[in-house]
Amino acid sequence: MNQEIPTALDPSAPTRPVTTHTPAPPRVTRDGDGPRRSGRGWVWFVILILALGAGYYFWSRKSGSPADGKGAGGPGAAGKKGFGVIPVVAAKAFKGNIPVYYMGLGQVWPIYTVTVRSRVDGELMEVHYKEGDIVQKGAPLIEIDSRPYDAALVQAQGQLIRDQAILDNARVDLERYKVLVSQNAVPEQQLATQQALVRQEEGIVKTDQGAIDTAKVNVIYSHIAAPITGRIGLRLVDPGNIVHAADTNGMLVITQIDPISVIFTLPEDQIPVVLDKLNAGNHLAVDALNRDSHEVLAHGKLVTQDNQVDPTTGTLRFRADFANPNNKLFPNQFVNVRLLVQLKQNVTLVPTAVVQHNTTDTYVFLVKPDSTVTVRNISIGTVEGDDSQVTSGLNPGDSVVMTGVDKLTEGTKVSAHLAGVTATGAHRAGQPAAGEAPSNSVAPGPGAVHKGSGTHKAS
Repeated sequence: MNQEIPTALDPSAPTRPVTTHTPAPPRVTRDGDGPRRSGRGWVWFVILILALGAGYYFWSRKSGSPADGKGAGGPGAAGKKGFGVIPVVAAKAFKGNIPVYYMGLGQVWPIYTVTVRSRVDGELMEVHYKEGDIVQKGAPLIEIDSRPYDAALVQAQGQLIRDQAILDNARVDLERYKVLVSQNAVPEQQLATQQALVRQEEGIVKTDQGAIDTAKVNVIYSHIAAPITGRIGLRLVDPGNIVHAADTNGMLVITQIDPISVIFTLPEDQIPVVLDKLNAGNHLAVDALNRDSHEVLAHGKLVTQDNQVDPTTGTLRFRADFANPNNKLFPNQFVNVRLLVQLKQNVTLVPTAVVQHNTTDTYVFLVKPDSTVTVRNISIGTVEGDDSQVTSGLNPGDSVVMTGVDKLTEGTKVSAHLAGVTATGAHRAGQPAAGEAPSNSVAPGPGAVHKGSGTHKAS
């Protein structure tokens, strides 16, 4: 060591100078070479500040800031949620009529279907129709070779002439024998024999007449005419083929399509209501709808019902007849059937879209005069299309919220816009205004009453 320390044994010894050394600068260590130093604390501080700022931002968006007047002191629950005055679309309850329908699945059936077959044997010579044509009753359809039957007719007519001449001669002889018997010129037995001969010849003549009639019928059967008015299907036999009266397959099929019928089913618990009205002489209107029930294909009336309930399905079959001038109903087509059983008149109606449901209640948001909403429990009766009958809880003229209900609670301030308001006057959404043509939407058939009471004015 360079530092010299005075010895305690020699106090008189001269003091030696003390040499000091300057400490070396601290060694800089790399990560992993030694203990880490806390030089990044400011980074975590910045992250903490940003997290606090983001939390405050989302809290202010949810609760509203005092500066914009939408905080905890805002009006109603909407103010607490930060929505302010909420724009909604409202509709008014109104008085009107609503029909009660029974729905069923049906199949279109022709009232008459005829499979045309040959009643004689022969070659199919000519066809007078085109596939798919509408033919009238009595119109010529098919020609079968009638020459053999024409010849048989001529032969039968000739035989009749011959036998008729023999009969006439026998009758003349009979008159002579009557005179001779009266004069005792011939025995009575000869007269009786002549009378029997006359009756025999009369029978032969009658047989000949039957042969003529048979030949005439065969000639008529060779020229086939339409038995009913209807549409012809695809041709089943082509000209040139030999047809027979014993053939099981027909030559063509004709179906009557105007008028036409629909066979549909209703569950057995609805049968008493329908039968009571039928037995009372009521004519129940029936509508045939397309597959999605958005278009009325034809209007008709209920005609009759089957005589027993199907035990496998618990349903009864009914038949309804329809006028089908536009051929919208096609045989064997499946349709939805709507049977009008009752018309409720002058009841309170609302658009179905305003009705809300939860696990226990059915309710609407009623717009009060101060432009706030309140929850009003209601009872619903008949629901048909876009309309629902309110049996309790609302009065005609009450405004209820139709769209925008997801942001509403009790006491929410709203700005209500009535649905269907136009420059020429307000009318209920979905109903034509005065002078407008009705749309293609589903409507009751003839005799059925339209939903609602015409045009409903919103005030």
